[in-house]
Amino acid sequence: MTNGRVLLSTRKGLIVLNRHSDWAIERHEFNGVGVSCAVVDPRTGVWWVGQKHGHFGPKLMHSHDEGATWHDHSTITYPASATMPSGQPAALTEIFTIQPGLDSEPKRIWIGTLPGGLFRSDDGGETFEFVQSFWDQDHRPMWFGAGTDDPALHSICVDPRDSKTVRVGSSVAGVFVTHDDGETWDVITSGMDAEYMPDPTVNVPQDPHLVVQSPTNPDVLWSQHHCGIYRSGDGGDSWQIVSEPEGSDRVAHFGFPIAVADDDPDTAWVVPAQGDDDRRAVGFAMCVSRTNDGGKSWQHLRNGLPQSGCFDIVFRHGLAYSRNSLAFGSTTGNVYLSDDRGDSWKCLGTSFPPIYAVQFA
Repeated sequence: MTNGRVLLSTRKGLIVLNRHSDWAIERHEFNGVGVSCAVVDPRTGVWWVGQKHGHFGPKLMHSHDEGATWHDHSTITYPASATMPSGQPAALTEIFTIQPGLDSEPKRIWIGTLPGGLFRSDDGGETFEFVQSFWDQDHRPMWFGAGTDDPALHSICVDPRDSKTVRVGSSVAGVFVTHDDGETWDVITSGMDAEYMPDPTVNVPQDPHLVVQSPTNPDVLWSQHHCGIYRSGDGGDSWQIVSEPEGSDRVAHFGFPIAVADDDPDTAWVVPAQGDDDRRAVGFAMCVSRTNDGGKSWQHLRNGLPQSGCFDIVFRHGLAYSRNSLAFGSTTGNVYLSDDRGDSWKCLGTSFPPIYAVQFA
């Protein structure tokens, strides 16, 4: 059994579910304000929230008392040196992901944004530095938006063996690594295919929907890509497609979220979707697909999930895993939880706002 809370980042605020004797809403924060992401810093217990305020724009919030009180943090702004391919100044549209640093750097926080920016704080979020070197990569003019007008930096994986090694994923751009704390960057997309490009094997742009790192073997990375599910065993230097083979019965291929087990680098979960042109559950039936052998085979877990009339889509941060438990929330406001690694599912509610992200706390 996992921790007793689930944080739902939704179009209408942050919803905190508490297990108690059964799952129920503990509190609802930022009523009516969109929340793009929420994360609990494992080093300090601080809750971090990215807001999507329709009137005031994106804001970063934090709480030291599990959401009882909230405080504004410094505004994250793009410098004048950051311009879009059109020549227009870049401006923050959304805080897409928040990633605390390692224990060895107790005040380090990384933030990924739309449009494709990377920010870093070394003072616990009091100030943020724009990582200009990431923005200034020569191939940046080739990046473009996926579901938005601009690329979104959605994944930040800090290598637990070396805090200067950080891998990031951005749509539609690719996967990148720094080994010198952001001074220089390399593209690591070899083996990925972009079927929408004249040359599918081009390094940039690729469209990883999400990239995650195995806690037990950081050299193992998983990516739910626009064009399939990929796995790397060498820190992203090369990727192999591990989707189910193409055919009328293929389920595990297209989707947005992916999660990897915290005790086995070969066990991962995805929430499949029908495809780019008809985004809904595959066959109008909800399932979570799991592999226990590094993607050689997939099981489709359906026990407790609706198997007809299902239009749910799960966004890239809408699936969470922690200590044998999984939870996911959909664009249609449905939330499901499993305490047995996905073998069976329980519905926690069907009337939530559209859900952007799910996090155990």
